[in-house]
Amino acid sequence: MPLPDTIYCSQQITIPPQLPDILKNFAKAAIRTQPKDLLLWSADYFTALSRGEDPSLRKTSDATDIPAKISVGLTAVQLKELHAQMSRRESCSREELQEKWTELQLPMEQLETLLSLGNFGPDISWMAFFAHACTALGGGLLTSLKFACEILTEDEEGGAASIPFFVFVRLYTYLAEQDGDIPQEHIDTFLSSLQAKAEQQKGMIKPPDFLTINPIPSTP
Repeated sequence: MPLPDTIYCSQQITIPPQLPDILKNFAKAAIRTQPKDLLLWSADYFTALSRGEDPSLRKTSDATDIPAKISVGLTAVQLKELHAQMSRRESCSREELQEKWTELQLPMEQLETLLSLGNFGPDISWMAFFAHACTALGGGLLTSLKFACEILTEDEEGGAASIPFFVFVRLYTYLAEQDGDIPQEHIDTFLSSLQAKAEQQKGMIKPPDFLTINPIPSTP
């Protein structure tokens, strides 16, 4: 006599608590990266994650067989160069940004994705765009802030990569609000936990000060 088909009810299905955050971070990274081959890129992403590595630091399969002259996406070096040119004013026009982006031989699709993520109009707040561009370098919120520190710092290369705390507050608050899943109470608690450290360092903050703190509340 054949066994009956297994019937599952909602009480029998257990969703791992880490799954929502993993899938959300994966979806955001895919949207920002815009890989040509999503399956190959996904394989690289989850392979790195399973090994405890930062997926943003891996060379993905999309880079295979692409001529060296063609950029496959924004890098920290290019963003630093872009910041040096564009940060002289608080805002810039979409046309100015497109022109500089083209000069760096960066894919226009990636620029359009960043502009869409920030819901930018014709007049673009540079630091807001810069914050989104840091997320395009890969990783989660803390990794993006680490890239921001390394690009904005006036420390010597290889130094602490410290930046003024008020700049960090501006970047973190903006990205946290854009994320949409971080309660204001958690934003305030996170920044409050760093303020004393910044005061001890003459108003400066550096990556080691915040990399060990969870910037996003765990999913219940």
